[in-house]
Amino acid sequence: MLIHILTLFPQMFQGPFAESIIKRAQEKKLVEINIHNLRNWANDKRGTVDDRPYGGGAGMVLMIEPIYNALKSLKPKIEKTVLLSPRGKVWNQEMARKYAKLKHLILVCGHYEGVDERIKKFVDEEISIGDYVLTGGEIPAMALVDSIVRLIPGVLEKEEATKFESFSGPQIPNATYNILHTRLLEYPQYTRPENFQGQKVPKILLSGNHQAIAKWRQEQALKLTKKRRPDLLR
Repeated sequence: MLIHILTLFPQMFQGPFAESIIKRAQEKKLVEINIHNLRNWANDKRGTVDDRPYGGGAGMVLMIEPIYNALKSLKPKIEKTVLLSPRGKVWNQEMARKYAKLKHLILVCGHYEGVDERIKKFVDEEISIGDYVLTGGEIPAMALVDSIVRLIPGVLEKEEATKFESFSGPQIPNATYNILHTRLLEYPQYTRPENFQGQKVPKILLSGNHQAIAKWRQEQALKLTKKRRPDLLR
């Protein structure tokens, strides 16, 4: 998979993309991530990419021309172009799975007070990572890349580990909610020690009865989801 990221702050990505799973995915040649400074496509020597908004108002707005110039030079073989924006569709695990099947992706990091509205003609989708405002699109871009890359086949040693994570499963039938396939929070996990300050690991997990353990985990996942995220059951 080839990912291009357009940003005003390329150095922000050095740490997150040089560690852990994303680092290993790049070393395995399963993903190539290119970070581009948007100022490289500015129309002047100063690298100007923003200007005052027409109609007045506080702050500065990212200009359309540098973004257009960048997309024009990168886009010929790109399947999906995304603008990270608080106005966008909220990112979720289902979207991450769809994006993990792409071969080429461009992420445009918004900044300042916004982006010239005319960018909509040149992007396929606007995406947000939640109902709050960040300084720019760099952190959302990192979140998207992390959630996508870990789902690319071969990135994780045990790919089945992603099947029962929060928002992915487990997928179970339940007459009460009439659900066959739903996004549940992950069931509780435990490891050593068996007893920590009086808090003991549930006996069922020590039983060795895998069928009973699977049933317990399903029940716990449904219980947790009902309590903390009932909206996922609707």
